[in-house]
Amino acid sequence: MSLPVPERDGTCVRASRGDDADRAWVHAAIAKVEADANRSADTHLHVFPLPPEWGIDLYLKDESVHPTGSLKHRLARSLFLYALCNGWIHEGTTVIEASSGSTAVSEAYFARLLGLPFVAVMPRGTSPEKIALIEFHGGRCHLVDEPSAIYDESRRLAAQTGGHYLDQFTYAERATDWRGNNNIAESIFEQLAREPHPVPSWVVVGAGTGGTSATIGRYVRYRRLDTRVCVVDPEGSAFFPGWVSGDSSVRGAASRIEGIGRPRVEPSFLPGVVDQMLQVPDAASVAAAHWCSRLTGRSVGGSTGTALWGALHQIAEMRGRGETGSVVTLICDGGERYAHTYYDEAWLAAQGLDPSPYLAMLDRFLASGVLA
Repeated sequence: MSLPVPERDGTCVRASRGDDADRAWVHAAIAKVEADANRSADTHLHVFPLPPEWGIDLYLKDESVHPTGSLKHRLARSLFLYALCNGWIHEGTTVIEASSGSTAVSEAYFARLLGLPFVAVMPRGTSPEKIALIEFHGGRCHLVDEPSAIYDESRRLAAQTGGHYLDQFTYAERATDWRGNNNIAESIFEQLAREPHPVPSWVVVGAGTGGTSATIGRYVRYRRLDTRVCVVDPEGSAFFPGWVSGDSSVRGAASRIEGIGRPRVEPSFLPGVVDQMLQVPDAASVAAAHWCSRLTGRSVGGSTGTALWGALHQIAEMRGRGETGSVVTLICDGGERYAHTYYDEAWLAAQGLDPSPYLAMLDRFLASGVLA
């Protein structure tokens, strides 16, 4: 948009940015994004098969059924609405994001819906399946060798193109209306309303931006619910040590579990709404993903495995205390995106990941209720 030109108006100096064509385009863009939400039914809440005599129900909120196949569809929609309503995106704006994959897939979808060019800045090690999906939705992938370079490179490209950097890692927690408006927390609790334990003891999620844990953590406090929030974190990620130490400057490593875990504590991660954190071995995450796929018939990704491991940990703890109740976690995306990684024996061997001991633990868990 052109800059406003000051002009004298009687005793005042006036500067206007009145562009009726731009306002009309933004109105039409918001209508398209909202129409997409209206066309999409709510995601399913599946019951995971646990022994009924335990008196504990485990639910999987299946976010893989969104139009772009992952939990990040909700985030992408919120980020686009936030940017449109803030006056950051206009007709022809190049939209740029730093992403490890799934967020960029969903954002490419919304950019194409609005007729906007989209560039995803991603680590070179991102799965080829996700790169193909971004390109399928009309996006362009800009790969960098150093994962921590995605932020600065996104800002550079935005400045170079005159575009807008969506910056999910800063805006995820504020772009979503945590009080309701069919966010993931409100959806979970509405779907649980007629279940035996409608207020779960725990909701277990991973953290990539921190937006999901922020939304759920705020919502349960706002609704005065006794549900506690557990965040699971992969090996080497900065979230766990940052939460334990209270030091947000902690640095970690790039995560092998795509979509969660970060080399730094992201601005959208709100430690004060998290009741417990668990650091999960990467091999356990992979094992839980395979195990979940086998038991439910739904192929799931690595981040789902991490979250499921955390949920089973909470259930084992509840069993040990003689408690009944319910636990909720998420199917973040489908396993078909990871055919060349978590479901590839050669890739696992190259990474030094052996899920077999953890698979044996999971099988014993169903028999004993003990995760050890």
